[in-house]
Amino acid sequence: MAVCGSVIVRCCIPPSPFLGRRFDLSEKEKKPSSFSCTVATSRITALFWGFGRKTNSTQIQQQQQQQQQLFTLTAPEPEGTNNNKVISVSVLSSISEVAAAEWDACAVDATAPGKFNPFVTHAFLSTLETSGSAVAQTGWTPHHVVARDESSSSRPVVAAVPLYLKSHSYGEFVFDHSWANAYYSYGSRYYPKLQCCVPFSPVTGPRILLRDTPFKSETFDILLSAMKDIAAKSQISSLHVTFPTESECLQLSQKGFLPRIGMQYHWKNRNYKKFDDFLMDMKQSKRKNIRQERKKISAQNLIMKRLRGYEIKATHWDSFYNFYRNTTDNKWGTPYLTRDFFHELGSKMGDQVLLVVAEEGDELVAGALNLIGGDTLFGRLWGCHPRAYYPSLHFEACYYQVYILLCILYLYFVTLQAIEAAIELDLKTVEAGAQGEHKIQRGYLPVTTYSCHYLLDEEFRRAIEDFLIRETSQVKLVMKLLHDSGPFKEGI
Repeated sequence: MAVCGSVIVRCCIPPSPFLGRRFDLSEKEKKPSSFSCTVATSRITALFWGFGRKTNSTQIQQQQQQQQQLFTLTAPEPEGTNNNKVISVSVLSSISEVAAAEWDACAVDATAPGKFNPFVTHAFLSTLETSGSAVAQTGWTPHHVVARDESSSSRPVVAAVPLYLKSHSYGEFVFDHSWANAYYSYGSRYYPKLQCCVPFSPVTGPRILLRDTPFKSETFDILLSAMKDIAAKSQISSLHVTFPTESECLQLSQKGFLPRIGMQYHWKNRNYKKFDDFLMDMKQSKRKNIRQERKKISAQNLIMKRLRGYEIKATHWDSFYNFYRNTTDNKWGTPYLTRDFFHELGSKMGDQVLLVVAEEGDELVAGALNLIGGDTLFGRLWGCHPRAYYPSLHFEACYYQVYILLCILYLYFVTLQAIEAAIELDLKTVEAGAQGEHKIQRGYLPVTTYSCHYLLDEEFRRAIEDFLIRETSQVKLVMKLLHDSGPFKEGI
């Protein structure tokens, strides 16, 4: 649909709290100020500003005037009418600065209700902030970008972008530590960087959340220009968009971003009515292994429960947080999420949360956290009680036996329980998170994930582009080999 008239954009960019010094996360972020620019007749015009390294207020005001830059994007010519659109773009230091209904309207339009993604909702993202999980003190300074239609008296939000200023590369699941090392080897600074993503969540979904307006494509271009300008004027190394949709990745690649592919394992529902229908599609050996795993779980006198909404009590979240900490302490080493995160998530997201738990007697001994989307079950976190479950085992055999049983319990929780739940809920897909070749034998097949990277230094950009070309060919080869040795019967 053609856009008549013009779209005027003003962008308010707060200064980076990291610039010109080591990362002092205690300093409070300064509030942005705004200004406007002259209306054009038949162009989309955007005016952005940023800051250099100096941070006292007088110097910031001087740099604000010195670093003003006019961006002009070609727009469709008017079709006989003068229907001007004025779009303001601002950067928010917290998602709480925008109403949940307005943010979520962008999220729903970006996916369509049938493919609703819970990770880009105001509830999920605000929980990360209010719980102290994704905040400046943990190296995740919110820099969310919001566009409003100033032509309307209600100033509705027409686009939103979850964006963070990062002082490290943890909690992203698209690994660029070697890039940071290369920067430092040549005396350059990789951090801070801008990250457009959902923190701690390797889940594919829309990242540029756009309302379905006649000027949707122009708004997309303006937001990208704004984010690039923030990066350039703030003198940071790079801007990254991780786990976008395939279509977004294509659009970003056309705008100067370097595309990168990765791999996850997803399960697809082939209109199964019950779990045994799924098993009958498996090769005989794989089907036998899964049935044996399920028998071993039932032989341990464990009761499995799937809880949603009001069924999940505070005691469940306290237990699950302990399971989560047990996993991070033994595997990752960094507990990204706070105890409050889980309690707030359950309170805010209700029936979109599915908590699978295992009980032994009156005690919760393990659990798996899932979120329910429009057509997908997203498996997120798993953990178990740190103490041994089976005291009757001899000490010499205890560690090995418990390890084997915990592995089976993990596989049962993360893969099989999720599949069974998806069939019951009539969901099309289960996404069980990053990594895990073991998932293939339980019906999960490799799928492509995407990320896009905008590097300001041209020499580093060329070097990383060359690396990504070689990496892509290797990932595609591995995916083909894994598909060819899949667990399903021939022809399925």
